[in-house]
Amino acid sequence: MQRKLATIMVGDFVGSTSAMETDEEGAITRIDTVLETVRTVVQRHDGRVFGTAGDALLAEFASPVNALRSAIEARAEIAALPGASGGDMRFGLHLADVVVVGSDLRGDGVNIAARIEASAPPGAIDVSGLLYDQVRRVSPCGFEDIGERRLKGILEPIRIYRVTELVDRHVYQFAPTRSAPSAAQSPRTNSIAVTRFDVASGDVADQWFLAEGITDDLTLELSRLKGLFVSSRSAAAALTTKDPVEIGRLLGVGYVISGSIRQVGEDLRVNIALTETGEGLVIWSDRIKRPFRELLDVLDEIIARVAATVSGRIEQSELAAARLKRPENMTAYEYYLRGLDHHRLVGVADVHIHEAMSWFERAMVADPGFGRPFAMHVCSWSNLPSFDMDKAEQQVAHALALDPSDPEAHRIMGAIKMKSGDFVSARYHHIRAHELAPNDAYILGRSAAFYVYAGEAERALEMLDRAETLDPFLPVWITEERVAALYALSRFEEMMRVAVTLPFQTRRKSLYQVAASMACGNADRAESLVRQALSFDPTLSAVYIRMQETYADESVTETLVARNCDAGLPLTPRKPAARKKSLSLR
Repeated sequence: MQRKLATIMVGDFVGSTSAMETDEEGAITRIDTVLETVRTVVQRHDGRVFGTAGDALLAEFASPVNALRSAIEARAEIAALPGASGGDMRFGLHLADVVVVGSDLRGDGVNIAARIEASAPPGAIDVSGLLYDQVRRVSPCGFEDIGERRLKGILEPIRIYRVTELVDRHVYQFAPTRSAPSAAQSPRTNSIAVTRFDVASGDVADQWFLAEGITDDLTLELSRLKGLFVSSRSAAAALTTKDPVEIGRLLGVGYVISGSIRQVGEDLRVNIALTETGEGLVIWSDRIKRPFRELLDVLDEIIARVAATVSGRIEQSELAAARLKRPENMTAYEYYLRGLDHHRLVGVADVHIHEAMSWFERAMVADPGFGRPFAMHVCSWSNLPSFDMDKAEQQVAHALALDPSDPEAHRIMGAIKMKSGDFVSARYHHIRAHELAPNDAYILGRSAAFYVYAGEAERALEMLDRAETLDPFLPVWITEERVAALYALSRFEEMMRVAVTLPFQTRRKSLYQVAASMACGNADRAESLVRQALSFDPTLSAVYIRMQETYADESVTETLVARNCDAGLPLTPRKPAARKKSLSLR
């Protein structure tokens, strides 16, 4: 038998029997319209419908992420249909090895997907734990851990996760918003990209956080050097090739850093290479073996050698001045890296918020002189209802006292000051963050958000253009900020064109689309968008807008609220939230 690995999506129309008893012909028409909508969305995401059963539909995808997006977008588009709602369908998704029989797929994996769907409530999208593990790092949405379920006809219990609201601002979302550039880009002067370090062998799961942390640290440190153009972390992570020549062509950089790590007992082994992208020639490579406690010294050595090779004009003294203050205790740094790994997933499942905070707290205790965990702890904490703005400000101020040169701590303080209404102090901290990390695409993007809210949207667009140059793969959060900037400038038609470039919907983008549609006199389109947004998050209301869109000119926020409410967005949540909406400094 022929077999293959596939993501199976099963969608079923809810309540078809009772609908037919009331109006048979009308129900059949409605079901056909809904199923055709799902079929269209499946095809859009490179899926294939391989089976139907009355009011149910079975589809396969090569990509788990595409399958998830398909279910989310299908539910939203159904909600926008006249007389329909987001609760008309429920979906079950599972990743499995299946049997190919002609154009049909069979086997235990298909049965599990069907059972997951059958156990879901109307309007829900439930996925197996296997699929969740594949999508959680690039997910457009959050998940609720439903726990292990015993499904009819399935011997072993299956862990189930339920899709909740869409993730806001997608800080670490690496899924690109457009395809990789096909035309070759000329390498920029003194330009470099840091590709993700691999784990050479051993316990890969345990060392993954360390490889990610080293990659991030190298990218951040190099981006602080004004004489060096550093491609963003997300752009490098979105690449599917390890070929330095191809990386240079896609990102427009002259050099690539690649490497691998392996921790063996108390020792850390780092293999690293600097390659020029013209012909793929290795400029230098090295194998470094040091006690784990000397990891930071290894990083400093690598950065210095790369800087000297790529740009002789970069003075070593400038590098020393720009360098982040380092913890004295290596255990603290290890705790910090583990916390950062969970922090990237705080929007995906609540457990990661608590895990991130716990690891940052361990780092704070292990080395009270290490400032960064204090700031990042606040960033994670802001995702919880217990977040206290005054205490958070005091904690970030402490982080800055420990390390005044930390750009991320300045960025977080700037966000706190802005949310508190102190735009003067917020401006200072965002400017300082940019000065300390002039080539950091994320700092640029978040600073651009400040200027949108401060009433300087043109300046924000300039910063976003620079961020786009650093990151040609355009993570979602950059495009979201561009949507907000164009809305603030009343460039509504251009805003709508930009908004549709996102690979999936977000609450924030949808609300700006609603307001722009109302401003252009297209109330029908605005009402349809509100129905879609509520299918993504039934608790969505004007409360969310006032919490997140904190313009210095309050009339801008109130106009945004009024336009959305005129299109049908409720003033207060119609459905109780599982937990109170959080502020999220990200």
